[in-house]
Amino acid sequence: MYRNNDFIYEAVSKLETLINIPIEIDSNRPNYDALLRIKNEQFIVEAKKTVRTSNQGLILSKLEEAKYNSNRPIILIAEYISKKATEELKERGINYMDTAGNAFIKCNELIIFIEGQKKAKKEKTNQSRAFQEAGLKIVFQLLYKPENLQYSYRRIAEKANVSIGSVSNVMAELEDLNYLLKTGDKRVLKNKNELLERWIVEYNAVIRPRILRKRMRFLDKDYQQQWRNINTHINNGYILWGGEPGGAILTENLRPEKFTLFTDLDLSEVARSLKLVPSENGEVEILQKFWKNDSENQKTAPALLIYADLINSGFGRNIETAKQILENELRYI
Repeated sequence: MYRNNDFIYEAVSKLETLINIPIEIDSNRPNYDALLRIKNEQFIVEAKKTVRTSNQGLILSKLEEAKYNSNRPIILIAEYISKKATEELKERGINYMDTAGNAFIKCNELIIFIEGQKKAKKEKTNQSRAFQEAGLKIVFQLLYKPENLQYSYRRIAEKANVSIGSVSNVMAELEDLNYLLKTGDKRVLKNKNELLERWIVEYNAVIRPRILRKRMRFLDKDYQQQWRNINTHINNGYILWGGEPGGAILTENLRPEKFTLFTDLDLSEVARSLKLVPSENGEVEILQKFWKNDSENQKTAPALLIYADLINSGFGRNIETAKQILENELRYI
């Protein structure tokens, strides 16, 4: 597993300079990213390279879990934390610091709050093609169904709707990144949990914004309550439930408040069938379906996409449902 936590020391050094108080750091504990001591307070460090909109929910859920399971205060250290994420962290009472020197630390009599610090931008490096749009669609196919991993490059390309060259390049990069092992007769995914987490982050950052077609709302609230009874097979096309309704169908343990659906039907046809009207803040979001249908499941989107939306929401009720999906529908990962 690759890991680079050098930014922990960079953040600590910057904060020491700003507050003129020595900070002790111990990164040799196997069970923690590090332990931090400021004056008489010791913190357990959760290190994340960046916290942005696409991974905020996932990281917040992990921090809440760590906070619940620890008898010592938690502090998030990151290279970069978005403004929206810092507001959410402060609201939840979670300590943080970044490498620019921004910090929120409140523990007993120790209070440190610094904001508005800017960090010089580093020269941008090329991102791996495996985590750009075409690569993410390929990785989706490999995680979505294990048998896809053994298909020919041509067939994987057809299922992902990308070029054969893209499949070849991404497979080579997955090997270099230690996510893929090729033996004499098969391919094997390695570090699948890590690959899943990385895919979710980049899916939410790269693909999801591009496939969002429209936000709408139910015209009839009674019809909204009967969403399970809506006919979603329309003129040889499909409306597939994702997010909260998808999680409700898979687990029977969630009452949807927001409705996500995937389809390649015309928006007018979707609106007519579900009795929807356009609304910028509507409870229904319509996403473009980017994979081929599977005859065995014609009601929900793939469990992988439902899990990604639920875990990224940051809401406790959704996170619990996401965990159920991971333990059942995605147990192969």
